[in-house]
Amino acid sequence: MKTPLSPAEVHKQYEKYLSTFLKTVPDATLRVRLGHEADDFFRSLALGVWNADGGLLTTGYVEYYNAVYLRGNPSPAILFWELATSVAEYPGLSTPDFFHRMRAYDKVAGTDLSRRFVDIATHMGLLFASVDGMVSPGEAEFVNAAADSLDRLCDKDGLKGSRAPLDARDFVTLRPAAGAGGAQGSASVSAGPEKEEKTEEKEPAPTLEELLAELDELCGLEKVKADVKSLINLVKVRSLREKEGLPVPPLSLHLVFMGNPGTGKTTVARLLAKIYHVIGVLSKGQLVEVDRSGLVAGFVGQTALKTQEVIAKAIGGVLFIDEAYALTSHTGQNDFGQEAVEVLLKGMEDHRKDLIVIVAGYTDLMADFIHSNPGLESRFNKYFYFDDYNGEQMLQIFRSMCEKNGYALDEEAQKYAQEFLNEMYACRDENFGNARDVRNFFERSVACQSDRVAALENIDKEALMALTAADLKEAAGENEEGEEKPEC
Repeated sequence: MKTPLSPAEVHKQYEKYLSTFLKTVPDATLRVRLGHEADDFFRSLALGVWNADGGLLTTGYVEYYNAVYLRGNPSPAILFWELATSVAEYPGLSTPDFFHRMRAYDKVAGTDLSRRFVDIATHMGLLFASVDGMVSPGEAEFVNAAADSLDRLCDKDGLKGSRAPLDARDFVTLRPAAGAGGAQGSASVSAGPEKEEKTEEKEPAPTLEELLAELDELCGLEKVKADVKSLINLVKVRSLREKEGLPVPPLSLHLVFMGNPGTGKTTVARLLAKIYHVIGVLSKGQLVEVDRSGLVAGFVGQTALKTQEVIAKAIGGVLFIDEAYALTSHTGQNDFGQEAVEVLLKGMEDHRKDLIVIVAGYTDLMADFIHSNPGLESRFNKYFYFDDYNGEQMLQIFRSMCEKNGYALDEEAQKYAQEFLNEMYACRDENFGNARDVRNFFERSVACQSDRVAALENIDKEALMALTAADLKEAAGENEEGEEKPEC
């Protein structure tokens, strides 16, 4: 594929096509009418091409759309939200009035203006299709269908000549062009079919049994594990009922994860994305994780663009929004969190068959968030509660970290770790980080062990692996003046 075109270059190429064609139109009235009406036709063609590609837009599409105008005509200034709505509600391509007049002129004058215009329409349709760096099969089929419908009118009128041998399917690509980002503008149409690259062998996807085993290996979370398995059973039975032609009640698979930080919410969300993919609910199974900063911008109109781009990345998988309550907890005239919520709700509706949204955060704050908007209440009706890890579970997490990283705890060190983590759990407050606090304790312990081992004269493998009670005590702050392990 060639180097991506900028919106300015797209406008230049569009104007070159039309201006050159207009100079070949002998009839002044037809030439003026074509000059006035061509922009609207080609922008309508662009809407149809993007609708055929699934309607997943980025800022680049807006720049493309606004670049399509002939010199002397007013430049459009459509906003992202307007463009997305126009694409989603695309009514179909109508034959423009100037094309009827063009065919009538060809019939009398014996010219081939109409046939050549069909060729221009095909080229422009491919240019619109390549805005995201690739031409999809759906886009190519639409471009061909639009050209065929115009060409059939020429055949019906008995016009001379035939359509140029340009098949949009020859330009279908299976991957984005290198360096073509979604928000960057566009890519030019390639001169011919793309050669298929050799596909790398992929590791086999995990089975449902393997994913459930991975879920079971997670420390604690017994209620969450049971809820996940119940949800899987619900989806399985619905699928079986559909196959038997039995009615199935409406079902929302969007979820609310409620609990303190460090309780495994992101880990479970990632597993759920893979599980949904394996059982056929989602087409890809990826996890896209964001928070308020990933959705909300500081300027009017930018939040909708930012949120829509995140949704586009998450199609086929799970969109995980951490601390989602922050979207509606801010107040003030210039806060755009509510705009992000509205775009999110529309995206959930438009892509309800291939997008799952999971919102997560503190229990009390998430309840306020869900009740802040009727649309949220209707779509989020399944709640998973993530309890804090107790001292015994935290010790299990700590030992697991040691084993995975090649550290060994002697009996005294294990005893101290148990006491310290029990006390950490007993003294927990609103800032309690669960597994995050355990990881911090582990990392401090490793740092203290490194300082101790580095001072030894003879360092063997056993010394490198040993985490002692003294290391843990120092990590807990017991050996530092004025600092002690936590007390309630």
